[in-house]
Amino acid sequence: MEKSMLKSFLFAMIGFLAFSQVQAEERVVATVNGIPILQSQVNAVMGKKGSQRAALDKIIDDILTDKAIKESGVKVNQAEVNRIVEDIAERNGLTYGQFLDALDYQGISLNAFKQQISRQMLMAGVRNHAIQNSVDVTREQVDALGKQMLDEAKAKGNAKKVTGKEYKVRHILLKLNPLLNDAQAKAELERIRRDIISGKMTFADAALKYSKDYLSGANGGSLGYAFPEAYVGPFAKAVETTRQGSISAPFKSEFGWHILEVVDSRDGDKTEDAYRQKAYEQIVNSQLQEATKDWVKALRKNADIQYFDK
Repeated sequence: MEKSMLKSFLFAMIGFLAFSQVQAEERVVATVNGIPILQSQVNAVMGKKGSQRAALDKIIDDILTDKAIKESGVKVNQAEVNRIVEDIAERNGLTYGQFLDALDYQGISLNAFKQQISRQMLMAGVRNHAIQNSVDVTREQVDALGKQMLDEAKAKGNAKKVTGKEYKVRHILLKLNPLLNDAQAKAELERIRRDIISGKMTFADAALKYSKDYLSGANGGSLGYAFPEAYVGPFAKAVETTRQGSISAPFKSEFGWHILEVVDSRDGDKTEDAYRQKAYEQIVNSQLQEATKDWVKALRKNADIQYFDK
């Protein structure tokens, strides 16, 4: 009886120790965007003589790379792959049949070769996507560097004054809602435009009555003087293409539907804007160069990586 109990106890202890060892292996050592990495995964990559941190970093990079592939939306066109294979054969002075023989001699199937090219094309697309997404520039950075560059240029006496056309604009905005769709907003603005042109009402009265940009509407729709680039794309384009004194056709921006009138224009000083643009380009180029050196490392920039020490 005692032997049986002792035997059962020993088996229980062995089981407990084995369970404890499994639990130790399955300890979470890090998370990547909430995805846990287990000690057993690190051990499998590390092997007997490997580095714990190097193995962990490889797993993290693999997780981030897989995520980047999914998010990039990059797709490989098989027709382009076929064209590349044919181009490789041609550049090596081989017919397509001779190229296939060369692959076969090296023990490489055509399908495997195409898969390798597809993978390279996929990773090139993902790399570019990751590098572009790694750029993170704040307005404060741009303003500070732009001011520094302008001050330095003034101190050296080589600051260049940049001028550009400023436009005095007024507009009327209609915002979409469940009771006003695109077609209805456009038709309403066309009616308002006709009433203004025919003299039934002034632009200022129409802006006060109809515009959903209440701040400018209370001021006759006036936005004051500004450079076109201060506005969103469709609005900037309308400013630049509308003849002074005339009213534009209705157009849509991310804010809703507009009509606008260019009231006046003048030459404005764009020197500070020009130096801010230079500063922006310098910051972006610097970040792109850094990301290009190690694009996988760039993936970590926007990742939430947590390490858990023993």
